[in-house]
Amino acid sequence: MTRTLARQDSSAQAPDPIGDGRDRGTRRIIALAVMATVAASLLAAAYGPSAAYGFVGGAFAIVLLVTSALYPIFATYAYLITLPIIAGIDRDTLLPLVRPNEGLLAVVVAGAVLGAYLRYVRGDAIRPRFYPLIDVPLAVFLLASTVWPLASLTLRGLIPGSDELAGTLPMAKLVGIYFLVRYTVTTEQRIMRTIRFIVWPGAVVALIAVLQTLKFGPVLALLDTFWNSGSGAADTQDLSERGSATLGSPIATGDVIIISLVLVLCCGARGLLGRRERLILAMLLSTGVLAAGQFSTWIATAVAFALLAWRFPDLRRQARRFAPLALVALVIGFPAFVGRLSGIGENGSFLPEPEQGRLDNLAHMYLPHFNWVTTLIGVSPNEVLQAPERWREVIYLESGVLYFLWVGGIPLLAAFIWLSVRTLRSVKPALGHPGPFGAAASSLDIVWRFLLVLTLIDPHLQLRGTGDLIFTLLGIVATGLDQRGLTNERHGLPSFMIGRPRAVEPAVPAG
Repeated sequence: MTRTLARQDSSAQAPDPIGDGRDRGTRRIIALAVMATVAASLLAAAYGPSAAYGFVGGAFAIVLLVTSALYPIFATYAYLITLPIIAGIDRDTLLPLVRPNEGLLAVVVAGAVLGAYLRYVRGDAIRPRFYPLIDVPLAVFLLASTVWPLASLTLRGLIPGSDELAGTLPMAKLVGIYFLVRYTVTTEQRIMRTIRFIVWPGAVVALIAVLQTLKFGPVLALLDTFWNSGSGAADTQDLSERGSATLGSPIATGDVIIISLVLVLCCGARGLLGRRERLILAMLLSTGVLAAGQFSTWIATAVAFALLAWRFPDLRRQARRFAPLALVALVIGFPAFVGRLSGIGENGSFLPEPEQGRLDNLAHMYLPHFNWVTTLIGVSPNEVLQAPERWREVIYLESGVLYFLWVGGIPLLAAFIWLSVRTLRSVKPALGHPGPFGAAASSLDIVWRFLLVLTLIDPHLQLRGTGDLIFTLLGIVATGLDQRGLTNERHGLPSFMIGRPRAVEPAVPAG
């Protein structure tokens, strides 16, 4: 009996091997942090602050790379959480040559690819599998927006420069995001988490846009420091007129807000997200729709709400209860709305000054470049022109249809139309799904439809934040359709590219 008690006492006093391992891991992390701090301090003392910043940035990139390789889903989460906040910071502000979100995406995608390769060598099943209904038109769209524009320049005896090469990167980046999402977001739980990592940063952007239009001094000063390329009182005044927020563009801000709002409402129609969570998100996002002060955002909102009311009768019945909240949102966002409408009727024009300037740019700067050759094969991958006036440096192409024709001609426009048709047809079987996958599918259907409407006015797909969220939803839906063997269109592709419908298989988490 005494020996038994002695053994129990000794076992009770023995250290927990798991806890000891955790303690050792914690001590290692602290030791590495201390050594990195000392190294950065020595570099700053010897070579200046730039060397210290470079060392810290390189160490942080290595941590992100390794974490993304070990946990690929971290790559998706990290990019989506930070996207609306850092995407509007200009190149060379924090990182040389690239925007912070572009640098972050490059690092985490490299880590995820490295992790996928190591798992492939180990013999694990690697997603994503080929889903031809979306992957084939997407591949054609990628070639038409990258390889073809450069080839069209060489056909006319021109040599692509750095600006032309950089002009092909936005669409390549979107396809990279699509495959990152397809590889990592493979379960309902991850879809739900991804939705939250989209809508909550979107709500933060909406709140910043509201404070910006209400001329809240600290917000204007912060935006003017990091998210505004100019400086001075005039630029601060421009910042307070419309909600450009941390994306640096009222159009991009409005797109992110309305996409987030559609996701919240589609989740609410299925009873997803908490009741208070939905209420707070809907309040912030609906207020931000007005604060963005953008006609394209209001058009997208009208199209989205019409589709939501048609698809979800319960939302129509609940609309009366939320009428007071809509009134509050209208009052808060009214200053930006009135400011956007100001100027109509002046100088004999029934259009606001920005819209009149857009039409002048299209008529005098872009349309003269089009003839039967350039309409067929495109003008240039770079749609930004140098301004002949002194009061501005560059001119941007503000027409969605003309953007596709300018970059890749009729082949690129046809590829976008084919991708749109395939996406809307493929998503139909998933619209009735009750879970997060169904919410993502319904949101993608609505968002892509108002994207088509907005493309008649502005180029939206390549905007910072807009295309990223749309292709994130596209990746989620394509993976879900593939896992569940859902197909709506089985014609238009060779039989060997379609095959037989697969049985539903349980999702295998990546890593």
